[in-house]
Amino acid sequence: MGRRALRKPDPSLDISRHYRELRELGEDWRAADWFPRGTAPLEVEMGSGKGLFLRRATRALPEHNFIGLEIAGRYARFAAAQLARAASNNGLVIHGDGLRFFQLWLPDRSVRAVHVYFPDPWWKQRHRKRRVMNEAFLADVERTLEPGGQLHFWTDVEEYFRDTLELIAARTGLQGPLAVEQLPADHDLDYRTHFERRKRLLGLPVYRSQFVQGERGA
Repeated sequence: MGRRALRKPDPSLDISRHYRELRELGEDWRAADWFPRGTAPLEVEMGSGKGLFLRRATRALPEHNFIGLEIAGRYARFAAAQLARAASNNGLVIHGDGLRFFQLWLPDRSVRAVHVYFPDPWWKQRHRKRRVMNEAFLADVERTLEPGGQLHFWTDVEEYFRDTLELIAARTGLQGPLAVEQLPADHDLDYRTHFERRKRLLGLPVYRSQFVQGERGA
């Protein structure tokens, strides 16, 4: 099943409330200052792609704020346009290096949930160091999750899944992995991401895990 070409967002659509460039964020930028309900629980997605998760999550949990981090500019703008079209004022897409955003703009114990769905597996051995689920990122996940906060990690690559679970167990105090049930889809876009939809329609396995921050945190 081939990937469809990405549609260009309507140029007349104002995405200014749903899109930011990481390079333009000031040192004092705070997520709480951006959203109408600044004190609402914050959830962060690393690698938002076309933004299906953000679009559905902002609608399902209007009492939470969501930030999607996306390094590909055209995908970031597409996802932001989806939020703008849905008037989801509790969603924001930031275009840039998500690892840097975690390091510099997310305070300790400030995030209710971190979502990482189908990250690039970087198949070649010499490229494995580029995988987002690495020790430095997981340290930032543990640092930024509030007590009881959750890390959601899904992939279609079993080797990546097993290696990451071993790394989390060895290098963090996060509790898990907890089993995540695969639910039947009620409609054509009833999936966590477009990538999950594609894999499940092809009958391919998806490996899911969830971890929880302990009450004492990192």
